[in-house]
Amino acid sequence: MKKIALFGTSADPPTIGHQTILSWLSQHFELVVVWASDNPFKQHQTSLKHRTQMLHTAIKDISLTNNNISLHPELSDRRTLITVKKARKKWGQKAEFTLIIGSDILQQISSWYRIEDLLKEVKVLIIPRVEYDIQEQELETLKGVGGKVAIASLNAPKVASSTYRLQKDRNLITPTVNDYIIQHNLYEIKTNQHRQEKIV
Repeated sequence: MKKIALFGTSADPPTIGHQTILSWLSQHFELVVVWASDNPFKQHQTSLKHRTQMLHTAIKDISLTNNNISLHPELSDRRTLITVKKARKKWGQKAEFTLIIGSDILQQISSWYRIEDLLKEVKVLIIPRVEYDIQEQELETLKGVGGKVAIASLNAPKVASSTYRLQKDRNLITPTVNDYIIQHNLYEIKTNQHRQEKIV
């Protein structure tokens, strides 16, 4: 049975935090399947097309001992159950899927579309995030609707896409993602940089 991690992310933009998580997952699963998605609980600043391309760039920058991280934009859907059904069709009934979520998602996942059906198809692995404590009651709620839940032995770095969008701190992203952002004039970076150059 092939053990596959399913990791959908807004990637708005992908950060070094995403890379840390993907690197860790690559060491614990036979295959790590990744896609950029539209999160119905969030407002996105950049198109799905750009976010997918930035995610592709971020994955290419990861140094891997085994080449087992794979970008699959065709799986992207606002409803995770639809994504999992697509994955099941692609990898078959014998694949064991584990859905990867950050601890910031834990309190909302129980309200997802047809959550009971989703949890019949996947296990859930929670990645702890510094500012989002994992509450026992939220774990019990998820287990109560059929969740098979584990917590990763990884503390993701205190890096968030929202922090980048607010602060425009290039240290939060890779140089190649930064180049892509400037090239396509995303997040108003190009305009801001030109202004800084004129001031200097």
